[in-house]
Amino acid sequence: MDPFDFGQEARRLRVGTLVRLRWIAAAGQIAALLVAAFALHIAFPLGWAALCIALLLAFNAFLRLRFPPAKRLEEKATTYILAVDIAQLAVLLYLTGGIANPFAMLLLAPTMISAVSQTWVETAKLLTLAIACACAVTIWRIPMRLSDGALFDPPAIELGGFLLAIVVSAVFVAVYGGQVAKEARQLAGALAATEMILARAQHLSQLDGLAAAAAHEFGTPLATLTVIVHELAHQPEVAALCGDDLSLAAQELSRCRAILGQLSTANRLAREPFDRVELEALLEEVAAPHRLQDIDIVASAQGAEPPPQCARNPALLYGLRNLAENAVAFAEGRVTIKASWRRDRVEICIEDDGPGFPAAVLQRLGEPYISDRAAARHSEAEAGLGLGLFIAKALLERTGAELTIGNLPWPHHGARALVAWPRELFEPGERSAPADDKLSALSVGSA
Repeated sequence: MDPFDFGQEARRLRVGTLVRLRWIAAAGQIAALLVAAFALHIAFPLGWAALCIALLLAFNAFLRLRFPPAKRLEEKATTYILAVDIAQLAVLLYLTGGIANPFAMLLLAPTMISAVSQTWVETAKLLTLAIACACAVTIWRIPMRLSDGALFDPPAIELGGFLLAIVVSAVFVAVYGGQVAKEARQLAGALAATEMILARAQHLSQLDGLAAAAAHEFGTPLATLTVIVHELAHQPEVAALCGDDLSLAAQELSRCRAILGQLSTANRLAREPFDRVELEALLEEVAAPHRLQDIDIVASAQGAEPPPQCARNPALLYGLRNLAENAVAFAEGRVTIKASWRRDRVEICIEDDGPGFPAAVLQRLGEPYISDRAAARHSEAEAGLGLGLFIAKALLERTGAELTIGNLPWPHHGARALVAWPRELFEPGERSAPADDKLSALSVGSA
């Protein structure tokens, strides 16, 4: 199973869905026969047609009793059931005028259902069967007799036109419906991957608060133990017996308090100096994880005004790091991360000196599940799925950014990713200090 195809199981049709659709189809067939026979007085083998519908109802009842409604069928089982629908409809058409019957277009329905829920192989099987049945009822059919006694039997050229329309429509529905459903599933899978990454980042962020809470709870018992060890160490009898052990215990307690002190301030540090970060520091944080590789990473920032600050959040960091990782992966020796800003705009540009993006995928960059530049340097088996760029684009756009990806202009070679924000979105206004921090500052000043 493809690890990125999050909807593979959900694609399979439920028994309840198939049964419900077939009840509706059977009801429509019964209504059409009754109207044709008793309202329009059209003559056809009504008894055989009713038997054909009764068999469909019996088979549908068997499915309803044999399987629970929530069960998702395997693709081959679904193909067999839809093939029965096509065959049953073909027999009913044979009894009611063949391809000239306007309801012959319903031969497309099972093919369309397969196209949006199954693989191309299974859809091709049903498409072939539907076309074969359409051809059969064009050649073999029982013409209907109208209420005035005239035989409804169109000429061969009209029957050929009906057949051609159904064949073309069946192929179009299968290809178009399958492609649309495929892209929708890919988009859903990529969004699911994005949400998983954000959830993981959020979970890591919450751990800071848990660590701070744990440090606060452990602070009191550690302080008590420190006092006890200190008092024991000042008793001559105890010090003579286990002075070295008490000294070691005091050192370890001091070490524990220092560690807990760091944990207790982690949440506060995350809120204060690291919640807002200057642009140059942000670039270094993006580049730092990739500096151990054999690629020269140059980060620079320049602008006419003082450097802007941004709110540090997982979506922003992960998106930029993903772009930097992609550049490092395909660079030949150098990656440049440049930031610039104006009064109303902030830009971050990531460039590499690699082969750039192939022309075949250049227009589709940012879409999920497309081959990226790996195809230009590695074998097809090693080519990526394009999911990383899609996730980076989705995350950065959440921060209000606009991402433009392309190749460097000739004579340079390599790729460029330009991320641009309106300055008011990149640099939100100064927030007031929390009430607790203000009270603490006043207390310190009074002391």
